[in-house]
Amino acid sequence: MSGLSSGEVLLGSVNCQGWWLVVDGDEGPGRIVAGPFGDRADAVWAAGDLEPDAQPVYGYRRADGGLNRRPSPQEWSWLEHLAEQLDRLPDDWDTVISDDDPLTSLVVEVTAALAEAGLPMHDATGEGREHGGACLTPEPSLGGIVVTWRQHDRMSVDQLHGAAVAAAVQQAMNRALAEVLAARGISGDALTGGGLVVRPARR
Repeated sequence: MSGLSSGEVLLGSVNCQGWWLVVDGDEGPGRIVAGPFGDRADAVWAAGDLEPDAQPVYGYRRADGGLNRRPSPQEWSWLEHLAEQLDRLPDDWDTVISDDDPLTSLVVEVTAALAEAGLPMHDATGEGREHGGACLTPEPSLGGIVVTWRQHDRMSVDQLHGAAVAAAVQQAMNRALAEVLAARGISGDALTGGGLVVRPARR
């Protein structure tokens, strides 16, 4: 679907959902300058030929020319993926901490950061438990969450490549977790036995 320029955004596109290019300016926030576009990539591409401050936003155009923002199909897909990853957390979370505990918000933030990097959570009780992944363990006594990596059973249990290789890979993956989280602004303290503990930011 090709996008319409600001002079071609017609009333026929009212209530048409899609990606729009909007700018915030003297005329108010979210002024539509082009759209709708079939996907975000098309909107981003078109922004290069329009106002430099134009941002792609998903939603539908109201009769008054404004934009009602809505989650895009990609955002819904991401939220479903994040929920699936959170479902892999051990049952300890429900028994150790409450919904209003700061650690609950932190675990969502950490899970999202790792999932966006393409790193799955370890599903200790699911069908793919032998595959490994990131492990998040609540440690109220430490005031945070212990983050470690669980290798595939071939490495961690069977040690097909030897104990030395398994240990080296474990250290490398724990470092990788720490670096990914640090890049996202989530710092932690390294643990002697491996992994790190992350804590809620002080306010």
